[in-house]
Amino acid sequence: MLEDIKSVLISESELDAKVRELGARISADYAGKDLLVLSVLKGASVFMSDLIRKITIPIQIDFMAASSYGKGTTTTGSVKIIKDLDIDVSGFDILIVEDILDSGVTLSNLIKILASRGPESVSVCALLSKPSRRKVEVPVKYEGFIVPDEFVVGYGLDYAEYYRNLPFIGVLKEEVYSK
Repeated sequence: MLEDIKSVLISESELDAKVRELGARISADYAGKDLLVLSVLKGASVFMSDLIRKITIPIQIDFMAASSYGKGTTTTGSVKIIKDLDIDVSGFDILIVEDILDSGVTLSNLIKILASRGPESVSVCALLSKPSRRKVEVPVKYEGFIVPDEFVVGYGLDYAEYYRNLPFIGVLKEEVYSK
């Protein structure tokens, strides 16, 4: 796998420091509230696993899978919910944990869907943001890193379901995904 990586964009130690910072901010902001931390599968699962261990207040978690990418590297523009939530979100403050905010299409649709279900609030925590690719603006309450318009993998992010297990965020060599 390492031979497919052009460069390390965000190291394991940088990720750890950012996750600690975000966990502390979330803990302070949601103290005394009924927080539901929602992972958008599959990519955000690694980030969420680390993040919830840094949150020091009681929380519940759930998972949702939605995609606008299929097997490609660019969004199709239409969102498909693959797995819906297991619990009723009415009355919860929902924090959507996302691996990367790219076009904004998927996340903006998820926010609308969740907001229609009666929560107290819906906010977003995105590990990575790629503003140069934005098609739809999405309000992000907690943002980890702004990244350039490169194809990034690792720490949950994939290409064709591979590379998720890398402990850092790396830039994938173009020849790997342009085959």
